[in-house]
Amino acid sequence: MFGDLKGMMGKLKEAQAKVTATKQRMDTVLIDKKSNDGLINVTITANRELKGIEIDDRLLENKKKLEESLISILNKAIDQATTIHEKEVAAVASEGMPKIPGMDLF
Repeated sequence: MFGDLKGMMGKLKEAQAKVTATKQRMDTVLIDKKSNDGLINVTITANRELKGIEIDDRLLENKKKLEESLISILNKAIDQATTIHEKEVAAVASEGMPKIPGMDLF
């Protein structure tokens, strides 16, 4: 009984290490998102860290449009980054987790 418990704890620690490594790797996964009109491009990591913003000079003349465009494109980039992040972490976490009836976490 305790041998199995020790083995399960080892697998949990291994899974935790893999999740941590995956989260670190997500810093290197870059997502480029361009606005529909092509006037703004943002780059964000899968950990949702903003890395860059490029704004076409034409948008600098219209503050309201610039603000609306930035909010829209940043929200789209964050949504995409979150989806990638969650899928990657869940895949790694579930691969090392012991199968316990009634404990479907992933």
